[in-house]
Parts: sequence; C-alpha cells; structure tokens
Amino acid sequence: MADFEFPPAEVEAAMERAEADRADRPMPKTVQYDRASGRIVVEFTNGSAFMVPARALEDLEDAADEDLAEVELLGSYGLHWEKLNVDFTIPGLMAGIFGTAGFMREVQSKGGRSQSPAKAAAARANGRKGGRPRKTG
Repeated sequence: MADFEFPPAEVEAAMERAEADRADRPMPKTVQYDRASGRIVVEFTNGSAFMVPARALEDLEDAADEDLAEVELLGSYGLHWEKLNVDFTIPGLMAGIFGTAGFMREVQSKGGRSQSPAKAAAARANGRKGGRPRKTG
C-alpha cells in the first residue's frame, strides 16, 4: 500500500475546518440507558436530548437491562456496548437506521402481520361486507 504525505499547511487547514465544524453543532455529552422507559438517552452540549427505544435496535432486542446500561460514547458520534459487541452511530439512529437493511425490512414487514383483537374484529366486519374491495382497472 502506498504511503501518503500531506503538506503541513493542508493538514493544519483540515484540522481548523474540523474544529469549526465541531463548534457549530451540538456534541454528545452523556449517554445512559433509562430502565423505566426502556430507552437510550443521549444528551448534547446544547441541552437537547435524543431518545431511542433500546430493544428496537438490532442485536439489542433480547439484551438484559444490566447489559444495556453499559452503553458508552464512542468518540463524538458513536454508541458502544463492549460486552454485547454492538455499535451504532448517533446520526444513523437519528435518521431512523436501527440496524442493517435486512433487519429494517424484517421489522417493517411485521407491522402488517401483527394480530390483535381489534384487527381480527375489523377483518370479520369487512368480511361481512363482502371482503376487500376489488381493484379497478
């Protein structure tokens, strides 16, 4: 693999841009697992907070409360569970990415297959009306 050398002036300029970027946006300050709500709570330097349901995240669905509580900040953008060997980016979670594409498809497909007394009653009522309306066209 080739070695790359960058001129010191370019490195200095990149460092200054990164520092300015950090100054313009809130940075994560703390992270904790809230047992009462079952959520991971990230607090930022500007006083805002972001919460996500812990067990909605891939590889955390069956984790024990004690293991979820061992979450830590990983740099400026990550969450890390050492014992569970699980990592997520905060920007990804804020964008609604709770796992791999396959995991997300599976989670989304379960919504229509859910069963509840209300759904069963609605299906019976629609059946008495003649069932699902026919598609036109």
